[in-house]
Amino acid sequence: MTHVTTHQAQEDARNEAIQIYVNGRIVPKAEATVSVYDSGFMLGDGVWEGLRLYNGTWAFLDDHMDRLFEAAKAIDLDIGLDRAGVISALLDTQRANVMTTDAHARLMVTRGVKVRPFQHPNLSQSGPTMVIIIEHSKPSIPRPISLATVPHLRGLPMTQDPKLNSHSKLNCILACIAAQKAGADEALMLDVHGFVNTTNACNFFIVRKGAVWTSTGDYCMNGITRQKVIDLCRASDIPIFERNFSLVDTYGADEAFLTGTFGAQTPVGIIDGRQIGTGQLGPMTTRIRALYKDLIARECP
Repeated sequence: MTHVTTHQAQEDARNEAIQIYVNGRIVPKAEATVSVYDSGFMLGDGVWEGLRLYNGTWAFLDDHMDRLFEAAKAIDLDIGLDRAGVISALLDTQRANVMTTDAHARLMVTRGVKVRPFQHPNLSQSGPTMVIIIEHSKPSIPRPISLATVPHLRGLPMTQDPKLNSHSKLNCILACIAAQKAGADEALMLDVHGFVNTTNACNFFIVRKGAVWTSTGDYCMNGITRQKVIDLCRASDIPIFERNFSLVDTYGADEAFLTGTFGAQTPVGIIDGRQIGTGQLGPMTTRIRALYKDLIARECP
């Protein structure tokens, strides 16, 4: 079976000619480079946001800016621009690429260029590096995702807080590699207590007997789409529980799905070789997708 990913998009030739924002300049893709001394390249020292463009509007832009600035504060990184400045850079890059919908942005801020190739943050003396890549991007996930549980955990907040959208993603990358070695598309990760938490790239939900379950949120990514799904369930009288649950609960679920900015809600068909429900997109996931689509239509008219 060919692997698919939760960020699989249709091929789009226009992406070869995109313009990319690099530190205040918007340049052709081939010229969009950063220094080999950049702290993001050397150490994964930075934070990022993924944003989605619908109908000329960046969905949940305020939520994404809140998360970006909170993450920057957490790692003591001065972005160098205020909130309006970051939004202006995003919109300038969008306009330079004449994009109106079905586009995905990766907005990255690192601690910047170091004077010597070592870890200490004081060696980053030239200010931050900010890059914005916006690509034409329409999800193309041909079937429900398969997952494999891996030994890599969503860790404790005093090691590296898993809520943080940081450039340091090696733990999740190793989890994804382990899952693919096991024949699955992506990894299902447990928390430090052995409860089901998230995948290497997305937040995770199950459906049992008409109720939607997701993790407590203590060890998972601080997902904006995750929170929107929780809010939509509450507003629509769909029972929703943020709780600890096990692999036993998961294998016996009627449905499972993932949430993320790129794919919105992606169905899961197989976990650890066990079919979940019918193995196809289920009725609750379909309903939540429709509710989310309506929310996007209101947010991005």
